[in-house]
Amino acid sequence: MAMGPVTRKGHGRRRAPMAEINVTPLVDVMLVLLIIFMVTAPLLVAGVPIKLPDSRAGALDQDQKPIQVSMDGEGKIFVDDEQVALSALPARLQEKATAKPGGEAPQIYLRADTGLDYGRVMGVMGELSHAGFNKVALVTTQGEQKGQ
Repeated sequence: MAMGPVTRKGHGRRRAPMAEINVTPLVDVMLVLLIIFMVTAPLLVAGVPIKLPDSRAGALDQDQKPIQVSMDGEGKIFVDDEQVALSALPARLQEKATAKPGGEAPQIYLRADTGLDYGRVMGVMGELSHAGFNKVALVTTQGEQKGQ
């Protein structure tokens, strides 16, 4: 049997509507959306590109979302993807702390590039301590410790 327009008996050569759905455009749109999500998903993970040091320490338990303080390879300081100067860091953290619910000081995650000088990282930690933020955690990547 050949597939073609269906004619009704007794009405001449009128065509009945086809009852088939063309799914090709639907598949094309779904594939384009899949590609868009595959490309954008890795970009949503981290805002400031930093090469973190390795450590065998376990992950911390957290109740609320911490404030991310990042230092890139050039020594620039970022608070949640927003660049700030070292002198403006305590004031910016106070703004973030007052915006968070709860009366206690928020958890600070310090992410620093491995190529940075130890003194620069300690300078930022000193500013955090001076501003009253004592809950500071250093972020590392999970890796094997060398030399053992």
